[in-house]
Formats: sequence, C-alpha cells, structure tokens
Amino acid sequence: MAHRKAGGSAKSLRDSNPKYLGIKQSDGQAVRAGNIIVRQRGLRMLPGKDVKVGKDHTIFAKKDGVVRFVKKRKTNFTGKTKQRIFVSVEVSG
Repeated sequence: MAHRKAGGSAKSLRDSNPKYLGIKQSDGQAVRAGNIIVRQRGLRMLPGKDVKVGKDHTIFAKKDGVVRFVKKRKTNFTGKTKQRIFVSVEVSG
C-alpha cells in the first residue's frame, strides 16, 4: 500500500497562496503617509478624505493622521440607496 496519494493526475492537491487581504489599520489608529489601511478585491470600502486607492483597490493614507471608518448612505446609479463604508484619515493640527 502506498503511504502518499499520487500527485501526478490529481488536480485537487494544489493550493493557492494566501493573499493577506483585509483591514490593516483599525479605527482610531494613527497612520503615516503611505501606510496601507485596507487591502481588498474591488471597492468594498470607499475612499474618503486624505486617502487614495491603488490599482489593486488598496486604500492607503495620503497624509499623517488618524484612521476613521464611517458608514454613509450612497445613492446607486439606479436610484437605490445603500449604506457603504468610507475610509478616511483625520489630519490633526
């Protein structure tokens, strides 16, 4: 009897690398310019003040400050309103 499953023709034995997505800085946490706040696929969270979106939809800080997550109502192109999360950085001073 073989101790290992044959890997030659089995397609289910491969696994993809982890992508490390999610929230990297929490609400109220101090960030510096360039720090990544959220890694995401698609714009699940929308950019607010003093943040930018990278080409892979990563939200990062443009200025030093404190991270804020705010729920706001946003009107869709169909006229339907949805509650969305906006990420922003509050600049102190």
